[in-house]
Amino acid sequence: MFVIAHPDDESMFFSPTINYLTSNVYNLHILCLSTGNADGMGNIRKNELHQACAVLKVPLQQLKVLDHPNLQDGFGQVWNHDLLTEIIEEEVTKHDIHTIITFDNYGVSGHCNHRDVHRGVLTFLLTNSGRHIKAWELVSLNIFRKYCGPVDIWLSILSAKKHPSNVIIINEQPWKSFKAMAQHLSQWVWFRKLFVSFSSYTYTNTLNRIIP
Repeated sequence: MFVIAHPDDESMFFSPTINYLTSNVYNLHILCLSTGNADGMGNIRKNELHQACAVLKVPLQQLKVLDHPNLQDGFGQVWNHDLLTEIIEEEVTKHDIHTIITFDNYGVSGHCNHRDVHRGVLTFLLTNSGRHIKAWELVSLNIFRKYCGPVDIWLSILSAKKHPSNVIIINEQPWKSFKAMAQHLSQWVWFRKLFVSFSSYTYTNTLNRIIP
């Protein structure tokens, strides 16, 4: 189960991993903890996420998007970690989830909602240690690697030699990532088009095991 903060996180950051898992017929769920309603377009963004998941071959019945009053999109919004833990635990139990994939403590862009999602997952792991659920975090990259596009495939492979516990996933279908992100029409402005073109996260993901 992917635990993300906003619609478009799956296309902007996690698409290499999603493409890999769907291509290998894994049973994949996505839990999106907000509609991304900071600009009053929550319903639009939710529908766009449905369309993006169709491109990424994620069954819509395995996508859940929340619109909780205490989990609203925004840099000034602090998300309660105990509330996040309750929600994650409910979804894990309901769908018999054994692996979680989410942001790391920096959250790629430093967005506070991304970071709170990480801490919510971490709190869940700490309070459910007996369930032996594995969790992986998407490693945040420095500014150079973040925008070096497909070159980062080689840099990730070299980095993995220094950090053998990391898992490197290469996107064999980057065109699908572009198409998925293009479904987020309300967000598909020029700078995001540049981001998807040059972002390392379009071409590869580095995952690190979360050890609570």
